[in-house]
Amino acid sequence: MSRPRIVIVGAGFAGYRTAKELSRMSRGKADITLLNPTDYFLYLPLLPQVAAGILEPRRVTVSLSDTLPHVRLVLGEADGIDLDARTVHYTDPEGDDGTLTYDRLVLAAGSVNKLLPIPGVAENAHGFRGLPEALYLRDHVTRQVELAAASDDPASCAARCTFVVVGAGYTGTEVAAHGKLFTDAQVRKHPLREGMRPRWLLLDVADRVLPELDERLSRTADRTLKERGVEVRMGTSVKEATPDGVLLTDGEFVESRTLVWCVGVRPDPLAEALGLPMERGRLLVDPHLQVPGRPEVFACGDAAAVPDLRNPGQFTPTTAQHAWRQGRTAARNVAASLGVGMRRPYEHRDLGFVVDLGGAKAAANPLGVPLSGVAAGAVTRGYHLAAMPGNRVRVAADWLLDSVLPRQAVQLGLVRSWSVPLDTASPELARVPGRPPGRQDTKAMSGPGAATAQDTHPTDPTENGPGPGSHENRTGSTPAMNQPVGESATRRPGGEPAMNRPGGEPARNQPAPEPAKNQPGGEPAKNQPAPEPAKNQPGGEPAKNQPGGEPGKAPGPVRRADDAPADTPAEGDS
Repeated sequence: MSRPRIVIVGAGFAGYRTAKELSRMSRGKADITLLNPTDYFLYLPLLPQVAAGILEPRRVTVSLSDTLPHVRLVLGEADGIDLDARTVHYTDPEGDDGTLTYDRLVLAAGSVNKLLPIPGVAENAHGFRGLPEALYLRDHVTRQVELAAASDDPASCAARCTFVVVGAGYTGTEVAAHGKLFTDAQVRKHPLREGMRPRWLLLDVADRVLPELDERLSRTADRTLKERGVEVRMGTSVKEATPDGVLLTDGEFVESRTLVWCVGVRPDPLAEALGLPMERGRLLVDPHLQVPGRPEVFACGDAAAVPDLRNPGQFTPTTAQHAWRQGRTAARNVAASLGVGMRRPYEHRDLGFVVDLGGAKAAANPLGVPLSGVAAGAVTRGYHLAAMPGNRVRVAADWLLDSVLPRQAVQLGLVRSWSVPLDTASPELARVPGRPPGRQDTKAMSGPGAATAQDTHPTDPTENGPGPGSHENRTGSTPAMNQPVGESATRRPGGEPAMNRPGGEPARNQPAPEPAKNQPGGEPAKNQPAPEPAKNQPGGEPAKNQPGGEPGKAPGPVRRADDAPADTPAEGDS
C-alpha cells in the first residue's frame, strides 16, 4: 500500500508548524510536501529591526530544508487547486509549471497587502510584509538622509528627511518607533548634518495607537512615540499620494519621498477561487480546521475562518499567535484522519501581547499584567527568543553588539524600488528582470472599486500580531499594475525611476524595438524597425530610457535619478 500524500501550501507560521508537527508524528509513514515561494520561514515580528539595521536579514529567516529534514520542499507559487482531482498546480521560480497530487491538503496560504482606493498609493507607497521590503526600506531611508545632507536646497532636505507611515497597528507602530531611532542616529554626532531633523509621521483613522489592544498598552506606545519625537496623528489618513509627498485627509500636504503602507492585510485570494463558503475572504472551516464537505482539505492561519470556541459566534483573529497554534492542531487532525491519534478542536486563549518600541522600550501585558519601559523590553525580547524556531543565539548576539557598537548605516542597493511594488501578491519575493510573472491578483490594484467590503477601514487587527509574529508567507505573485506601457518614467519614492519592469529584460544589441502594446509588463517585440518617438507622453516629450524610446539605440541599464549622474549606471539585480 502506498504512503499517504500530504501537501501543505504556504510555510508561514501555520504552514511551518503543520509541517514540523506532521514530520514528527508521521515517522516516515507519509509523504509530506511543502509548497512555498521561498526556502525559508520568515519570523515577521523582528522585521522592523531588520529595516532599522539592528538585525541582519538572515537572522529572521529559518531554513526549511535544514529544520524540516523529512519534508520535501517544492519551490513555487500555487496558482490553482482542483478539489475534485486532488491536485495543486504551481509555477516554480523559473516559470515552469508543476502539479502536486494529494490525499490530504493543508491550505495555509496566509495574507496579502490590503490596498484602499486612494489615488497614487499603489504607485508611490511600499508595504512592509516581506524581507525584500524591509531591505529596500533600510536602503531607501539611508539614501534619503545622505541625499538630504548633500542638498543645498532646504526644502528638498526637509522633504527627504520626512517619513510617513500609514497604519498605527503593530507593524506601523514598530516601524515608526525603530525608524525614528535609526535616522536620529545617522544625524547625531555628524558635523555635516548638524541641524537636520528627521521627521516621522504615524497616521491612522482610528482614535488611538494600537486600537485593537488594551488601552493601557496603547497609552504606553503613544507616550513613547511622542517622547521620541514621532508625530502621532490619529483620525487622519492619506487622501492622495504623489512622488513629491502626500495629501492628508485634513487638507495638509506633507512633502516627503517616503510612504510606508502598514494599513493591514487581507486573506490570500487563492482560497476564493475554490468556490467554497467564505467569511470576509477567509475559508470557512469547522473547529477541527476541516473544510465542510471536503474532509480531505484543512485550512489554518490567515486563510481560514476558524470558530472561536471561547467567544461563540465569532472567529479567531488573524494573529501569529493563533496561526502558530492552529498549525499544531491541523497537524494532529491530519494525522488523526489517517488513523494516527485522536482529532481535537482548536481552542486557545490569548496569552498577552508584546510591542517592540525600539531601544529598551516596549509595551507588553504577559498573562494580562501591563508592563512598560525596560521591564516590557526584557519580556518582549525574551518572548521572541523563546518563540523563534531557530537562530536564537545569532539574534541575541546581534542585540548585544547593537547595544555596545554603533550601527552601520550603508545602502547596499540589493533591492530596487520597482522590485517591491505595493500591489504585489508576493511581498516575500523581490521582483527581478526576466522572472516570469506569477499568479495575477486583480484585487490588489489601486483605484476606485479596488477595495472590497472588508477593506474599507485602514486599520485592521490583522496585522502582524503578537507572539511569534504576524502572518504566514503566502504564495502568488502579481506584476506591477496601473503602469501603462511606454509611459515616461516618473520618480518613485526616493527618486528611483520606474524603469525596466519585470516581464523580460530588454533586448540588447537589437534594432530599436517597438514596445509591446496593451500588455502589462510585456516584453518588447524584437527585430522591429526603429519606431517613431513615442507621442502623447506627459509633457509632450518622447519617452526616454524606455525600451524602444530612442530609435537606433538598445535600452541601457537602470539609472536612478536621485543619486547617480546621468552617465553612471546604477547597480542592478544579477
